[in-house]
Amino acid sequence: MLAAVDLFQEQGYDETTVAQIAERAGLTRSTFFRHFPDKRELLVAGQAAMSALLAEGIRQAPADATPLDAVAEGLRRAAKAYGPVSREIAPRLEAVIAANDELRQRNAQKVVGLAAAMEEALVARGVPTVPARLAAELGVLAHHTAFTRWAAEPTAPPEALGDYSVDALDELRKAAASLA
Repeated sequence: MLAAVDLFQEQGYDETTVAQIAERAGLTRSTFFRHFPDKRELLVAGQAAMSALLAEGIRQAPADATPLDAVAEGLRRAAKAYGPVSREIAPRLEAVIAANDELRQRNAQKVVGLAAAMEEALVARGVPTVPARLAAELGVLAHHTAFTRWAAEPTAPPEALGDYSVDALDELRKAAASLA
């Protein structure tokens, strides 16, 4: 991942080949393709694990938790997966995605998958579909907001992402309440 992000920043996403990424990472092309169908999938690697962590946190929230409180638990759980490497590449990854239409589209697909995982976990808790969908979408927006803030703050440690996520969700909760 680091090799790819470095190359994308140095020469641009479109100009970077899989062969260059594999070489920089010390891999063969065939090894690369065993793990990723194409280079854009590098930037959403871990989506399945992230979805699972979000859902797990929601499932393990206290039984009396509101849908948004359960989402907050999911966000906290998922944030624990971010470590020093994530901290190192976060700002660069944000810049690479922002600079490329194809990557923004793929990132949007990732967001849909994360929201679906949270919605499914909420429905399994007995939350009706519409409120579950709304809570999941707010969770995705909170995660994106938090990740952007965290990436922009170079001194924020990896473990701060959970707090950023819950703070962003609280901001969204208040904003939604003000719409009524």
